[in-house]
Amino acid sequence: MPIVHTAGGPLSLLFGGMVVARVIGKTGIFERIGDIFLRASGGSGKRLLLLIVAMVAPICAVLPNATAVILVAPVIVNVCRALKVDFVGPVIITAIVSNAAGMLTLVGDPATFLVGSAIGLSFPDYLRQVSLGGLLAVLAVVPLLPLLLPKVWAARVTLPETRPPVPIERPGFLILSLLVLLLMVALFMIGEYLPTRIVPPQVAIIGAALALLLVYGVRIEPVGEVIRDVDWKTILFLGAIFTLVQAFIKTELLQGLSVQVYQWFGADLMPVAFLLLAGIGVLSSLLANIPVVAAALVMVTGYLVAAGAAPEIALAPGFVNWPSATLPVFVAMMFGGTLGGNATLIGAAANVVAVGICAANGQRVSFAQFLRIGLPIAALQLSVGALYVWALAATLD
Repeated sequence: MPIVHTAGGPLSLLFGGMVVARVIGKTGIFERIGDIFLRASGGSGKRLLLLIVAMVAPICAVLPNATAVILVAPVIVNVCRALKVDFVGPVIITAIVSNAAGMLTLVGDPATFLVGSAIGLSFPDYLRQVSLGGLLAVLAVVPLLPLLLPKVWAARVTLPETRPPVPIERPGFLILSLLVLLLMVALFMIGEYLPTRIVPPQVAIIGAALALLLVYGVRIEPVGEVIRDVDWKTILFLGAIFTLVQAFIKTELLQGLSVQVYQWFGADLMPVAFLLLAGIGVLSSLLANIPVVAAALVMVTGYLVAAGAAPEIALAPGFVNWPSATLPVFVAMMFGGTLGGNATLIGAAANVVAVGICAANGQRVSFAQFLRIGLPIAALQLSVGALYVWALAATLD
């Protein structure tokens, strides 16, 4: 039962987001966006990079970041070719922004949702208390763009004469698909306040079901093809990782570590919050962030109980009535898990997807090449996260 409680929510969010994104991708809207994107760039590499940040962030706030990169990265590649610039850097930036944008909402990143759901943080509460930190992490990318991608930033070409926009072949299907997405977003925000409470994973499954019914109704393609195109490898991998973490928890090594942390830091929560932000950030750059966060949750729960910051009942599965003083500790975990993965190409699923798309378009990305861009951004974002955690703790005192 504990593993189902832990893994069910993130996996449901991933599956639902993948299905809805796959259906929306079939409408041709992203081809139209690419056309608009190219015109909006005006042939300027500087404007291209700024537009990537502006376009990717809102998309990845409501869709799984890896799925959003699958849809958006090919558009970025085509625009870069039109501007005659190397597309590797902009595609890497797309993945990094998508990961940071996962902190804009409770459902934007599986690691964020894992922590938020563990402490009973609702979607609106998350918007009030954490989203600003996610926005600052996204904006932290901007000042580094001219330093990390100087050739792209300085690029300037004359675009050919305006051509007719890419037509939307089935506008009715597009409208209905976007309505499904809007319904999902609305239910994310108000679902937990309805007479019959609907939590985000349930909303994601409802959205996926409606999207599949829409595909079946308009007969644009077999429903089986949509299901087949879901990234089952990622879902099964994460399911296996959750199983492994649960087995590791049974060894009680994490519980022993929580006692050790208490002996080091006592009941002073802020040093622990900063340690978690940095430690989880480093580990998430070397390992998949979700299992790191899942394991850290067990350790942190034990520490907070040992420190007297939470009652002993907090050790029971499903406990959500955490004192407000513990919130900065959990927010630090969100920052570390979500932003630390930006440093390396193996740190997040979106990074792996972005590198794969580059390879499919004839450009292999080395570990060092990704690290050159990802590490400075991740370091700055984690620093911004530390400042936000400190400010959040100050407002709660």
